[in-house]
Amino acid sequence: SGPPPRNWKGIGIAMLVIVVVLSSVIASVILLTPDETKTPRKSRLSIENLNSEEFQVLDPKPTWINDEDVILQTTEGHVIQKNIKTGQAVVLVDNSTFCPLKIREKTKAPPRKGVSFTYIFSPHQLTLKATKFQVSPDLKYVLLAYNVQQVFRYSFLASYAVYNIRTREVSDLNPPEVQRTALQYAAWGPQGNQLLACEFLYVFENNIYYQHEVAGSALRLTSSGRDGVVLNGIPDWLYEEEVLQSHVALWWSSDGARLAYLTINDSSVPNMELPQFLGSLYPASKHYPYPKAGQPIAEVKLCVVNLYGPAHTLELVPPDTFRFREYYISMVMWVSSTRLAVRWLNRAQNSSILAFCEATTGACAEKHKITTDAWIIKKGRLEPEVSEQMFSFFLDIIAQQVLTGPLFLFSELQLLPRPEWLVPPPRSLLYHNAIIIILITFISRYFLSTEDAPRKRHLYSVETTGIFNRVCVTCGQLPNCSFFHVQFSPNQTYFMLHCRGPGFPRITIHRTADPSDYYILEDNQKLRNVTENKHLPNIEYESLRVDGFDLPIKLSLPDDYQEKLQPLLLIVEGAPGSQSVTEEFSLCWDTVLVSSFGAIVARLDGRGTGHQGLRLLHEVNRKLGSLEVKDHVAALEWLLQLPYVDQRRIGIYGKGYGGYLTLKLLAATDRLFKCGVAVSPVTDFKLYASAFSERHLGLPSREDTAYTVSLPLKALSTVENEPMFCIKAAALTSVHFQHTAELLNRLIKADANFTTQIYPDENHEFVSEWNVDHLQRTVLSYFRHCFQGHKRRRSEPEDED
Repeated sequence: SGPPPRNWKGIGIAMLVIVVVLSSVIASVILLTPDETKTPRKSRLSIENLNSEEFQVLDPKPTWINDEDVILQTTEGHVIQKNIKTGQAVVLVDNSTFCPLKIREKTKAPPRKGVSFTYIFSPHQLTLKATKFQVSPDLKYVLLAYNVQQVFRYSFLASYAVYNIRTREVSDLNPPEVQRTALQYAAWGPQGNQLLACEFLYVFENNIYYQHEVAGSALRLTSSGRDGVVLNGIPDWLYEEEVLQSHVALWWSSDGARLAYLTINDSSVPNMELPQFLGSLYPASKHYPYPKAGQPIAEVKLCVVNLYGPAHTLELVPPDTFRFREYYISMVMWVSSTRLAVRWLNRAQNSSILAFCEATTGACAEKHKITTDAWIIKKGRLEPEVSEQMFSFFLDIIAQQVLTGPLFLFSELQLLPRPEWLVPPPRSLLYHNAIIIILITFISRYFLSTEDAPRKRHLYSVETTGIFNRVCVTCGQLPNCSFFHVQFSPNQTYFMLHCRGPGFPRITIHRTADPSDYYILEDNQKLRNVTENKHLPNIEYESLRVDGFDLPIKLSLPDDYQEKLQPLLLIVEGAPGSQSVTEEFSLCWDTVLVSSFGAIVARLDGRGTGHQGLRLLHEVNRKLGSLEVKDHVAALEWLLQLPYVDQRRIGIYGKGYGGYLTLKLLAATDRLFKCGVAVSPVTDFKLYASAFSERHLGLPSREDTAYTVSLPLKALSTVENEPMFCIKAAALTSVHFQHTAELLNRLIKADANFTTQIYPDENHEFVSEWNVDHLQRTVLSYFRHCFQGHKRRRSEPEDED
């Protein structure tokens, strides 16, 4: 018999099923595969991106004007008043409002970044750009600053004009003696439209002027001001940079009736000379008092002047402990309309006295004293809060006995004898890791804390009665936000949260009674959109155990860091008390290095850095440059064990104090680094500011060994084979060219391999946009060429000796 007949019907059905299944698979693949033409691939971040407007973090700089309204600046440059309760906004100043306006003086100003207000002048058509503004407390006027010229880190000279919001009239702000002048400081008083201005130093010799109303005439309150010798109401360089960290040395009483101010006498302080090379046939020179380590410091007095009625000035008497000794005045604040709290600090900065002073008599009574074997830190808010009954004050005291802190003691101390009816005795509250203390009521207390981790900042509240219940206000409040700054409204009904990372910065306003009820003021959505298609670094945090301390490390990693060996750049930052490892959002030149060139960037907070306890901070006392180097070497040894780090392509970068540590690390290691960049490094602390050097090393006459050990120059003969790039801002007012001259002299004698780049007439902050752009491109190009050398595969063996 023949073969059985084939089941053609079954075969056909099977083939049909196979075709259907294959068609379904192919269709699924086609449908589920993203369309690359519609989904753009991510690109690398570039310097051009970094400097473009759309990649800038927007900050409207909001300020509370009352308990429900804030003043802020829109992206278009308008100054608006925004009501938090209703959400309504009122434009106080916009560009069209300034057209046409008349101003009395014709002044030319170069274009600058900032607030842009356009004025039309008659009969001369001239455009003026204001870069700073202040709205008066009564919302009737706006104080505009233009022709702004930076002096030191915080201080500046500027011409001022007063704009009437209702009439749209503009008038110059000038002292009675001169016209068309620049002022060192101008600001509204706490009441109405009182105006206070410190006059331009070479004309009015640093004297304070008081103007009762906009249309009135100014009254000169001081007459002792002398150019470069005596300053009233403004700090000299040392006070601005190291003591007050502000360009203001005057304080209004809350009712506006009195003004406290510092008089700083620099007659015994040696002057520093800064040559200015550009723009003239012969170089000019800028002279200013600059006390180096061991040199005489300024004499300072605290005075109070009455503003209502006859101008009577009274000098406050320092405590007996400091009366015939050198000292600093590090804090002044009004605790009532007639009483001030003042903190005196000895020259060694290891002893301070808090005193309460009567503005009517000048008498000061010592209330609290702090002493330490190291130095008194500036961290936290060491300012008192006086109780409503004026019988006691609350003070944040650093618990010195705690070794692993930071730990603070919130104490209520006696100010005046208590009446018998006031039952609660003085009390204390211990809380951890406080950074900034913000008093709201005497039942609840608010503070920023690193309790969760040193790299974070969260807002906490704590009850000062009962069991001291503590609550984290911001934990989990906003997504991808763990590093906050806070501003409370005048009556504490609302608080403004500035989320600074790790996500995109944003500003929100919350009800104090219910923080979950909030309003978004700025979310930087534009920045979020433009960075969606950019390769941004992956951030990881590690901890390294060194000599009993857990030191935090921050790593910025490229997307493909595990696929091949990557170069490593160690960025060394910060003086004692500073912090580099945080969760703050940042887009800067090293972000481009990670995104575009595939480098790994590492930062370490070693011994001597802040926000990790007094024991770790004070470890570097009298030992600058020793333990920091040991910690960074230990971190490098740990980093070199990572399987994706190329051991032959290691670079180092530091600026200022970080530049000093860069030199120390280059000298302490044998060919570990392929290249290094030091920007304006400190090379000898005897040449540096007295307040800084003596705070950490003591007086040179007593601690000569500590100064000698800290020198980075003696061991620099070991870096002759390691390329080093020294960059110097020639007009830097803190680290002078003298430091760089000593460094270059040592490198030349050592026949070292180095390159130098000088920025003429440029300061540390690099005010010129051209110089900023050039510096970023130069540093990136340097490290790109450094890292483009030998790229060893993981399987490639090390060279044998």
